[in-house]
Amino acid sequence: MITSTHNPKVQWVRKLQSKPRQRQESGAFIVEGVRLAEEALSAGWESQLVLYSPDLDERGRQIVAGYIRRGAPVEQVSTEVLNAASDTQTPQGILAVLTRRALPPPQPVDFIFISDGVRDPGNLGSMLRTAAAAGVHLIYLAEGSADPWAPKVVRAAMGAHFHLPLQDATWEEIGEGLRAAGATAFLADTHGALDYTRADFRSPLAIVIGGEAEGASQAARKLAGAILRVPMPGGMESLNAAAAAAILLFEVVRQRRSG
Repeated sequence: MITSTHNPKVQWVRKLQSKPRQRQESGAFIVEGVRLAEEALSAGWESQLVLYSPDLDERGRQIVAGYIRRGAPVEQVSTEVLNAASDTQTPQGILAVLTRRALPPPQPVDFIFISDGVRDPGNLGSMLRTAAAAGVHLIYLAEGSADPWAPKVVRAAMGAHFHLPLQDATWEEIGEGLRAAGATAFLADTHGALDYTRADFRSPLAIVIGGEAEGASQAARKLAGAILRVPMPGGMESLNAAAAAAILLFEVVRQRRSG
């Protein structure tokens, strides 16, 4: 059992939790808790290290056994060490360091989501979770977006990383991708000219959500084929970015299900 927070493996995990550059160089990210560790195992994601504490429950121990059968490096650590390695206030007894994997998008791609500089990790993670639930084919992360592999994003996404193709991309690359897919970009904006319920979402498209503070970038506005608004009869100035994304993504689902 590892009992020192100065252990090199523990120090490495702590760096991965806090430093985007370390995650980038290692090609790794961290999931915490029984549910995400189990989903990563079921999805067949390669693990570089698994840490678990003595108080892990039976379900968690079965997950640890699964990682051992896969040949993953597994270490039991003291509760104090796991607390130090964790990014959460109340660790659930297990964390896994996973290797990033670039998932291929399905073909053809006709349902795209674009994060236009969404910086809040919780919002971005919620958007990824919603996008996965709505069946989005591809996620573009434009310049200024939060690191999708950051711990808070991964927690908020609740396993979406195991199902969604994620691509960091310049606006030039995004434009090329949309043209290749024959997709129209629909940008959400408080002052948009088109009520979202009047847009036709049955053809190939991309939903674009801008950052919380700055709103839509000029690059996104140039790319947009239409600018949408969500009516707010209650008189609020704006919606939370993740809420706006959920409304629009599931309007796409509704229209396509109803034909």
